[in-house]
Amino acid sequence: MRNNLLPISALLVVAFAITISAQQQPARPAAQPSATPAQTAPATVTLPTSKMAVIYTDMFLDQKTGIAKFSGVLAKLNGEFQKTKDEITAMQTRGQTLETEINKLREAPEGTPIDQRALQTKIDQLEQLKKDIQRKSEDAQGAYNRRRQDLFGPLQDEIGKALEAFAKARGINVIIDGAQVPLLYAADSIDITRAFITEFNSKNPATASATPTP
Repeated sequence: MRNNLLPISALLVVAFAITISAQQQPARPAAQPSATPAQTAPATVTLPTSKMAVIYTDMFLDQKTGIAKFSGVLAKLNGEFQKTKDEITAMQTRGQTLETEINKLREAPEGTPIDQRALQTKIDQLEQLKKDIQRKSEDAQGAYNRRRQDLFGPLQDEIGKALEAFAKARGINVIIDGAQVPLLYAADSIDITRAFITEFNSKNPATASATPTP
């Protein structure tokens, strides 16, 4: 059970809303002759039935107990950018070395001659290196974000369809994402997170349908 003391009005915000076609109201009966006042029966109204559940999508990302495909796709994504990451790390290491050398030249004991030309050269190299690191990091971040969307977009669609099928099979009309919507109270009995993850992993192993590298 998750119990957060937050405004109950937040419960009105639904993250996943699923309409169950099988639960539509029955067709209106054909018109009958008007009854006399004595024969008129009390009016009745058919109310729609509703079954609500809660899911915590942040648990999908747990490497041990979450959706296995997420971990696989994330590993693939990080693997594709490992070389770029290593290059940026090497540049940062070079920058730290230059800073150390510059500080040593500046902090030389009094009376020790300083090669001002060599000092300025290192300063210029460091400034250029900082610009290169920033530019390369920004380019890498943009490419990473685009590739992440390419890889995770189809998986998110797949999970959405699986969640809809999961709900329809169990007569669930509405699913609220507790990771996105603050809840005042949610009983453990309506939390479908673990059940959905287990079913999805059983039907969609992490090694299936890997997205090819462009």
